[in-house]
Amino acid sequence: MTQYFIGVDVGTGSTRAGVFDENGDLLASAKRPITIWHEAGSIVEQSSEQIWKAVCGSVKEAVASAGIPVAAIAGLGFDATCSLVVVKPDGAPVGVGPSGDPDRNIIVWMDHRAAGEAAEINSGDHEVLRYVGGSISPEMETPKLLWLKRNLPQSFATAGHFFDLADYLTWRATGSLSRSVCTVTCKWTYLAHEKRWDAEYFKTIGLEELAAEGFSRIGTDIVDPGTALANGLTEAAALDLGLPIGTPVGAALIDAHAGGVGTLGGDGADGRSKVQNRLAYVFGTSACSMASSDNPIFVDGVWGPYYSAMIPGLWLTEGGQSAAGAAIDHLVTMHPASNEARGKAETTGLSLVAWLDGQATEMCPDLARAVELAKSVHVVPEFLGNRSPHADPDARAVIAGVGLDTDIADLISLYVAGLCGIGYGLRQLLKTLSEDGIEIGTIVASGGAAQSNLVRQLLADTTNAPVAIANTEEPVLLGAAMLGAVAAGRYHSLLEAMKAMSALSTIFSPAGGTIATLHKNRYRAFELLQSADREIRRFVAASG
Repeated sequence: MTQYFIGVDVGTGSTRAGVFDENGDLLASAKRPITIWHEAGSIVEQSSEQIWKAVCGSVKEAVASAGIPVAAIAGLGFDATCSLVVVKPDGAPVGVGPSGDPDRNIIVWMDHRAAGEAAEINSGDHEVLRYVGGSISPEMETPKLLWLKRNLPQSFATAGHFFDLADYLTWRATGSLSRSVCTVTCKWTYLAHEKRWDAEYFKTIGLEELAAEGFSRIGTDIVDPGTALANGLTEAAALDLGLPIGTPVGAALIDAHAGGVGTLGGDGADGRSKVQNRLAYVFGTSACSMASSDNPIFVDGVWGPYYSAMIPGLWLTEGGQSAAGAAIDHLVTMHPASNEARGKAETTGLSLVAWLDGQATEMCPDLARAVELAKSVHVVPEFLGNRSPHADPDARAVIAGVGLDTDIADLISLYVAGLCGIGYGLRQLLKTLSEDGIEIGTIVASGGAAQSNLVRQLLADTTNAPVAIANTEEPVLLGAAMLGAVAAGRYHSLLEAMKAMSALSTIFSPAGGTIATLHKNRYRAFELLQSADREIRRFVAASG
């Protein structure tokens, strides 16, 4: 009997489930929205109970739409945002914010409430910081845990488990307390290459309880992504998901890393086969750029190197932008013509950004010349700081060259300039990686914000590197499904599953000539504006 595998992806705004066959072909998918709460003080929260219910609804609908017998589902894999979930020993939610609502028990990855704690940690001489580019981010979990202990000590003390969201989902599904190497290494300072936590780090920063407990609340059994967990789905989880009891479940991945797994392994259009030659670029709400290498390579301001954090046996170097698709969404709503454009978009059933993308493509069918639509406008879209290579969470967006025009054509100029700014940020990262010995031959792009050919061509032109697209419409879901395929024993390793279930298709090559020169000069402007923002913040801080 043909085997099928389910991939579940929990993003910032929704849960999704996809059913794939053993060749990586998607049969059906389904989606459910999830609530996100924003409060003053950079607080962003979610509910684990609501997310689990959304996951279950997505899985049931996807399986029903696929039209296959439930018994044919051979494995299940999860990925999720790197958000902190806090629960009691019995799984009951624990409130993590000033609202006092216990159902709001997730500190979302983009929550920057712990910026002060991160800065405090970075002022110390901690060996583990070498493995996060020299500077820990408020997006990571130890600063958030320190904030929780200081500001909500009862919640910290009551908690029985602190989970990364992906590990919470596998625990909810199987009852296994095993954590994925991906989550704890990338976001919790676990030293996977030495198979240990650094107890001295936790004691020094003020989380000595976790060390004294033997790290029982954050994970003592750390396993590779795709490792089969416990005895598969528990009876309760199987009932919730509508799947057979005991269905194999693989150890999880962070969502961006699932996108990397779902895109990097296949042979195809770029003429290369080694994942070490490719950069996985996942362009969603944020952007994540992941390079794999045989040996550890330390790059200042870039996360990692992380051992086995995405592909077992390889070292991962991870950069990115804290706001990418979210930056573009925010940018275009700032323009006076945004309401008019949104009205036009709604009549066609499109989002504002999708409609603008279509308009820009119509105005410039030669996509390599789309940069000309930006005209005099330049954007450094760092609305939520610079994740890499500067590791500067206090950075903010800079927009230059704006006039008094208020029409839709000017809004399109702003949109294209914003996309160029995202690309120049990636170009800056690639330059930094190259200087430290990581040479990238091909960018493999995925994610919701990378679905248009305009965006793909602009990424190729702004970075001056070829951009490849995986031969799947749902690479993140596919990466999660590969975890289930490995857990079920269909493939012996994650790398084997990657080669069997994915392939590359289209290549977008960078333009040369005058277009390349234009992007080179606009990139110089990008760095100049970025530098000006840093100087201005220094001046203001000094005057205070």
